[in-house]
Amino acid sequence: MRKKRTRANIVIDAERCKGCGLCVAACPKGDIRLAAETDRRGIHVARPRGGERCTACGACYVVCPDVAITVCKESPSGSST
Repeated sequence: MRKKRTRANIVIDAERCKGCGLCVAACPKGDIRLAAETDRRGIHVARPRGGERCTACGACYVVCPDVAITVCKESPSGSST
C-alpha cells in the first residue's frame, strides 16, 4: 500500500523576514526563493514558490532566525491545519 504524501503551505511573514536565504538553502524541494524585487526596506524577502512541492518537513521553519515562517500542513480532506 502506498503512503499518502503530506502536503503543506508555507506562510512567510514578510515584515519579519530579513532575506538571509537560510530557508532557501534548507528547503530540500526548492519550494522557497528570494523575491526578485525588494520590499520597502530594500530587502529581497523569501517567498514560497507555490505548487505541490512542500512536504511539510519543517527545515525552513527550523533554520529561520527571525521566526518568519509557518508551515501549515494540509489534512487529507485538503484543508490546512
